[in-house]
Amino acid sequence: MPDRKLNVFLYVSNSIMTVLFIIPLLWMVVSSLKPENQIFSDLGSITSLLPTQITFENYVKAFQRIPMMKYLFNSLFYVSVIGISGLGVNSICGYALAKLHFKGKHLILTCIIALMIVPFESIVMPLYFIVNSLSWVNTWLALIVPFIANCFSIFMFRQFFMDIPNELLESAAMDGSSPIRTFLSIVVPLSGPVFTTVFILDFISHWGDFMWPILVTTGESLRNIQLGIQTFFTLPPVYYGQIMATLTFTTLPIVLIFLLLQKYYVQGITSTGIKG
Repeated sequence: MPDRKLNVFLYVSNSIMTVLFIIPLLWMVVSSLKPENQIFSDLGSITSLLPTQITFENYVKAFQRIPMMKYLFNSLFYVSVIGISGLGVNSICGYALAKLHFKGKHLILTCIIALMIVPFESIVMPLYFIVNSLSWVNTWLALIVPFIANCFSIFMFRQFFMDIPNELLESAAMDGSSPIRTFLSIVVPLSGPVFTTVFILDFISHWGDFMWPILVTTGESLRNIQLGIQTFFTLPPVYYGQIMATLTFTTLPIVLIFLLLQKYYVQGITSTGIKG
């Protein structure tokens, strides 16, 4: 009986939390389909969450007002490159920390864990000075290279690889397989969930980038979708219907990626527990 009450409490609390998270998203989508004068006139009533008069005019005008597809391509390009490149770099580092034996291994792991708690805002200016000294400002290199290596991703890979039996790797070594070949032929095929999880987390993290792109991009050629949204607040007059349409459009890639890969994401999260 206590277990049943606990289950009921968990279901009810989870349902309430789900509704609280969905309402702002639903209001955004519904507002993007309403005429401008109805968005705030309906606020405070249930009609604010119901598309009483559907129109796609906000989407049409938003795409006419700014080069939305160009900004979307820019974001998709550099975020995807960061994610894919990071999978290679961070997985190799995680594998070395999990399965290889070398001097200073535990010190390196300690430094990686310590760096995970350093906020990006505290290093943004030194990082900008480095990028500027390399003449990378307003180039793809400035948007991509500083974020390929990621301490949290390395740690997640390391935690997952710790679960792979050492006997499997030792048998491959006895057959003459090099560490790199063992990693590519044995470890990678067994690690689909963690690769998917790390990619989703990197994609979501950098899809919302605003501060760094506004520092290192000086023109519209490399502007990402978040900077594109900001132009709606700087180009008078401000139309909130168009802003909601843009926000809805830019949310779709995140939702689609998560829906397509959610099974592997859950597997990756549940299989990277904290170990020594």
